[in-house]
Amino acid sequence: MFKTRLSLITFVLILIGLSSCGRFQKLLKSNDYEEKYAMALEFFENEEYNKTLQLLDQITPIYRGTDKAQNIDFMYAQCHYGQKDYILAGYYFKRFYQSYGKSDKAEEALFLSAYSNYMDSPRYSLDQETTVNAIQELKLFISRFPNSEKVAEAKQLIDELESRLEYKAFQMAKLYLKMNDFKAAISSFSAFVKQYQMSDYHEESMFLIVKANYEYALNSIEMRQTERFSETSEAYVDFVSQFPESKFLKEADKMNNVASSYITKQVVEIK
Repeated sequence: MFKTRLSLITFVLILIGLSSCGRFQKLLKSNDYEEKYAMALEFFENEEYNKTLQLLDQITPIYRGTDKAQNIDFMYAQCHYGQKDYILAGYYFKRFYQSYGKSDKAEEALFLSAYSNYMDSPRYSLDQETTVNAIQELKLFISRFPNSEKVAEAKQLIDELESRLEYKAFQMAKLYLKMNDFKAAISSFSAFVKQYQMSDYHEESMFLIVKANYEYALNSIEMRQTERFSETSEAYVDFVSQFPESKFLKEADKMNNVASSYITKQVVEIK
């Protein structure tokens, strides 16, 4: 009895689904653009974004230049956003802002364009081009709408994204060191401490500049070692002057002692 009732319910649901699908296909073939517009609004309200987009694709050319065009274009971007297609959402929100700069939706469109880039921004280990774009878009939003209630949120998002770029730069420099590409490590850590002077990784980066120079000297041919041990000692002095109580000081002292001893030995031999 229960199985029979369940089968009947399933059958009815299938019929309803087929009927609904049939009506939608009929609507797509129709030339009644007002009905298509009305149904697009209804589907959008019900979060049926795929059906909404199919209808909007058909009616967009018909209503271009009319009072409905602005609403259609904004809804088109919103559908992609609702589908979590942030690349297309960002593109269409930005295009809306560029097309309707004086619209009462312009502020929201520019913010959502930036926010779509934020949502599409990958984890730090991947390429960060989208992250950079998101930061630029958020800064553009703040510049164009400085009194917006979204400014505080935009600034918070910028901080988060810049922290991601900072962490990636730090990890990339560490990777060079791990791969024994000491020259690249020295260059990367030096650029990092210059760009991110207030970073939580500043102290460690200064220490790793010492270490990278030290390892570079150890692994150099003899005729280049004096020069590179001298650079190790210079990096050590810079590190200690900024972080005299550093937790890395003991290890840095050992490296500097080796570097200083080597330099002293070379001076004595020359004499």
